[in-house]
Amino acid sequence: MTAARKAAAPKKAPAAKKAGSAAKKAVAPKKAVSAPKKAPPAKKAVAPKKAVSAPKKAAAPKKAPPPKKAAPAPRKAATRPAPPKRPTVGPYAKDAKFLEEQKALLFEARATHQGQAIDLRADADSLALEREPGDVQFDEESGEGGTVTVDRERNLALSAQAGLAVEEIDDALKKIERKTYGGCERCHQPIPKARLRALPFARLCVACKSGGLSRR
Repeated sequence: MTAARKAAAPKKAPAAKKAGSAAKKAVAPKKAVSAPKKAPPAKKAVAPKKAVSAPKKAAAPKKAPPPKKAAPAPRKAATRPAPPKRPTVGPYAKDAKFLEEQKALLFEARATHQGQAIDLRADADSLALEREPGDVQFDEESGEGGTVTVDRERNLALSAQAGLAVEEIDDALKKIERKTYGGCERCHQPIPKARLRALPFARLCVACKSGGLSRR
């Protein structure tokens, strides 16, 4: 019985030993911490490298040339009013009586001017023949040469005017045949009958005639 109990009873001694060893471990002072090692001497500061040279300044962009001035717009030509259309038929084409009267006046005027042109030309030639043979200089040094010269030049000028009148009369007669007689050659308006009776070969009306002396 006693042996069985002993065997069943727990062993307390080893537990106590374990507790004592644990207490010893707790009480035992820790080893002093070793003094910190001296820090290694600081390395010499490395001299800074030379600063990199600043980049070269970029070349300034070239200034753009100033824009060329636009050419001035061409001026518009002043529009002139279109000239009036020339009528194909004269204003008096249906007035047969008036045209016959004008035709008679034109023939009469033609005979007069043609005779004047012939006579004046003959007078000028006669004045030239009155000069002494070989004397062709017409001036004051040759006696009456000055007067003769003036008379001759005047006769030649009047003869030429009479010849031009004959040409204008012939043109007026052609207009009567074409039935275009009586219209102003500039404004194409009818020339008044009173003017045509006074000057049958008139080309311009009074208003247009006052603007120039080139035509009748």
